[in-house]
Amino acid sequence: MQNNSTTTTNKYEYAQFTEEMRKDYTILVPNMLPVQLGLMCRLMKNYGYNMELLDTHGPNIVEQGLRNVHNDTCYPALLVIGQLMDAIESGKYDVHKVALILPQTGGGCRASNYIHLMRKALEKNGYDYIPVISLNFAGLEENANPGFKLTKTMLVQIAYALLIGDLIMLVANQCRPYELVPGSTEKAIEICMNAVTARFTGDRMVRYGEVKHLFRYVLAVFGKLRLDKSEKKKMVGIVGEIYVKFSPLGNNRLEEFLLGEGCEPVLPGLTDFCLYSIYNSVIDHELYGRSGKRAAVYKFVYQFLLGKQADIIKIMKKDGNFRPPMPFDEVRKKSHAIIGEGVKMGEGWLLPAEMVELISEGVNNIVCTQPFGCLPNHIAGKGMIRRIREVYPQANIVAVDYDPGASKINQENRIKLMLSSAE
Repeated sequence: MQNNSTTTTNKYEYAQFTEEMRKDYTILVPNMLPVQLGLMCRLMKNYGYNMELLDTHGPNIVEQGLRNVHNDTCYPALLVIGQLMDAIESGKYDVHKVALILPQTGGGCRASNYIHLMRKALEKNGYDYIPVISLNFAGLEENANPGFKLTKTMLVQIAYALLIGDLIMLVANQCRPYELVPGSTEKAIEICMNAVTARFTGDRMVRYGEVKHLFRYVLAVFGKLRLDKSEKKKMVGIVGEIYVKFSPLGNNRLEEFLLGEGCEPVLPGLTDFCLYSIYNSVIDHELYGRSGKRAAVYKFVYQFLLGKQADIIKIMKKDGNFRPPMPFDEVRKKSHAIIGEGVKMGEGWLLPAEMVELISEGVNNIVCTQPFGCLPNHIAGKGMIRRIREVYPQANIVAVDYDPGASKINQENRIKLMLSSAE
């Protein structure tokens, strides 16, 4: 079946997202970070894009992924494509009024190929008229979706929203294990997200002074929660491949499990991954002689974001109620004793760097999430645990594999074994 509004007359052979579609199409977004991506979806509505973050879960999604993706493909790809295909076939949406969006890194990771696997799955099931939008900053598929454009104003607003989203996630994780009123942390998250959405409206460029006000507002909202910290919980860091680390669907609701075991989950934010990706362009120039001009631009962006992170840390220290993150440039330098900066496929040097960051901050207990099919993650994650233990003997790290056939009970038992010797 073909949709008459699909454009196939130019060099792109697949369906495109046109300007006309922007009016009444729903863009489905696979879930990875409920807070950060939830904020992004809300902000995009200010620009006329109706984006919906999927929160579906269950065995249907894995089954859809197995039916539509080769079983040699990495587990995150299977889940992302499975979740989108499950939504398309759920009957909830008019399939002639939906589009999909997927990120493309442009690097060596198979994440760059998810979009092609998604289009293949759509074609296989007779949905080749559904557009798949590429969200990337590497110049991939340029002008392929004329109805979806990110302006400088939008990019700045999204960047600020992601910084605020990271802050919300950070302080929420420090409150949830200790809340006296069940559900109060989730309510505080919603209050903060509503405040951010109300401030970021239309094409108005939000001043950074307003953003700093929102940083303080988030701390004030969570600072009012009634908490019982008389008994300190075991702190457990979560690292690994970016999707499985953050996504409740990908890690079998790992955070909920740790909370049920009386622990405080600790997750490095998305900002760290963005800074890592940006700095890799500087490394490309220093190690491989690639474009100096490109490296200079990315170094400027890197310093810009470092400055914003420094402001968050300063504001958190002044507030005094929550632990601030470690400055990313310090995290980057700490990795040098463990791994070289030329290792940058997937999470690359960032993965051991985040483990070192957690240990340096007293979080010695770490779950390293290992998705099936992610070779870089196994090398830079599980493969570096021995070296990390040599430098940091107090490290208590367990690597847990996630794949379609993995037993949730076995995963949880491995974590319980690690917790039995946790500080």
